Amino acid sequence: MEYVLQVSALTKVYGKRDAATRALSGVDLTVEAGEYVGVMGASGSGKTTLLNCISTIDLPTSGSIQVEGKELTRLKGKELTRFRRERLGFIFQDCNLLDTLTAFENIALSLSIAGAPAGEIARRVEETAGLLGIGDCLNKYPYQMSGGQQQRCAAARAIVTRPALVLADEPTGALDSKSARLLLERLEALNREQGTTILMVTHDAFTASCCRRVIFLRDGQVFTQLARGDQDRRSFFSQIIRVITQLGGEMEDVL
Repeated sequence: MEYVLQVSALTKVYGKRDAATRALSGVDLTVEAGEYVGVMGASGSGKTTLLNCISTIDLPTSGSIQVEGKELTRLKGKELTRFRRERLGFIFQDCNLLDTLTAFENIALSLSIAGAPAGEIARRVEETAGLLGIGDCLNKYPYQMSGGQQQRCAAARAIVTRPALVLADEPTGALDSKSARLLLERLEALNREQGTTILMVTHDAFTASCCRRVIFLRDGQVFTQLARGDQDRRSFFSQIIRVITQLGGEMEDVL
């Protein structure tokens, strides 16, 4: 069993003393190579804080985060920057594409920074764009693309470096239903056909039903988790809804 991600006793406290807010309270979780895992929870459950700590955007108060066996909490400076660039991929709700660059240039940027040969950059960008169904958008600027195309461009940028782990934060949150479905289909295909390891935070049960496993957070702790197994997506969706119902009013904002 090969773990890409291991989180142990992860705690995050904001503020001090009487004003302290405990966002995470001893979270333990693992993600195996090739898994597609969703994280759900009500507002304030800690899901975004968890993702921010794993992505090294935020520092945990205590606990351990290992990606490919490397302890992220001990990385600093150039070593951290390099690890983040080469081994982690990011897909955010806001695409964060650079407006002055074409889709090709946005996707290629991290490879260029890493010093990859021009021929290899072109090959990998075109190959990755093809996987995401945006091969015909490579010469377009972000303003010339639809929201769905922009988000798939962001996804291509996230995976072109072949990272150990792709972190997705509400990737369908700003998309219409058609664009969201297309993006989810592409992410599923990447996971199934390329073995891309994905950890995705979402508030949407339909989006979560694309995953192979869903972890539910409540009050900064793991409440429960579901594995899809051999279920079809509709059955898994129903199971997710049952857990949301168990959580009651706390999850009203995700319905």
